[in-house]
Amino acid sequence: MKKFYFYALLFLFLVSSVSAQTVSLDSSSTDSEPVVKQKFSSVYKLKPAVDVPIVAAGTIWSSFTFTKIYNKGQSSTEKILSLRKEDINKFDRWAVYSYSKSMDKISYYPFYAAIPLPLIYCLTSKETRHDFFKLTFLYWEALSVTGLFGTSATLFVDRYRPYAYDQNTDIEKRKGANAKNSFYSGHVQIVSVSTFFIAKVHADYHPLSKSNWIYYGIAGVATGTTAYLRLIGGQHFPSDILLGTALGTLSGILVPQFHKVKDPSLSVFPYMEEDKKGLTFIYHFKQSHKL
Repeated sequence: MKKFYFYALLFLFLVSSVSAQTVSLDSSSTDSEPVVKQKFSSVYKLKPAVDVPIVAAGTIWSSFTFTKIYNKGQSSTEKILSLRKEDINKFDRWAVYSYSKSMDKISYYPFYAAIPLPLIYCLTSKETRHDFFKLTFLYWEALSVTGLFGTSATLFVDRYRPYAYDQNTDIEKRKGANAKNSFYSGHVQIVSVSTFFIAKVHADYHPLSKSNWIYYGIAGVATGTTAYLRLIGGQHFPSDILLGTALGTLSGILVPQFHKVKDPSLSVFPYMEEDKKGLTFIYHFKQSHKL
């Protein structure tokens, strides 16, 4: 799993680099080969002074912590046998399930599928293809934010997974280093940040689209399905899943929102003429794409 994260980050970096080179080549066209380009109004604006440090810090820290969270060391048999369901808080106590290899395996399907989805979505319309580099970077930033919080939580908090409390689960599995990584759900967080990022971007590029609710609905279903699989597979407690869902959803929505260009349609000017003073409001109507 940690290798997957490394290659995922490397893939995003390469895609961003190729996109930047493509933009550079397009802008260097000669006069003998005129290129007619369609102009699109910008939806998002990057802030390099802020964005680059965030992405760099999140990527470097996540890469470092992944080398640590899976090497915490095994628990002793005595420690595992001393774990009691009664010591779990009341909110999570009911969710002690045995380890399920099949549910664990199935939960990786939406997890793996979610990683490239925003990049694929960005190729589906002229507007998003035009901003492919910018959207790729924003997605990378959303992943960096979630990675920063998620890996830090797992590194600094040793919380046993539900299956560690279950006597029907193999003792060696319960003793494993990964059994301490319940806090909090990384699978759910990744699926939610990816799918809600797509829903948010679609809504911003097509604010009048009747399909916006479908995108948010699909994001909710994908996140909920992953959450269910991680729960019944004995991997996480409900509180772990809820926290992962919340942080992933917020990152997927708020990162694009913080970079959204303010709507210039409404302009306000002071008005002064002899003894008359006031404000002049001018609103420019513009056509919106419907999908």
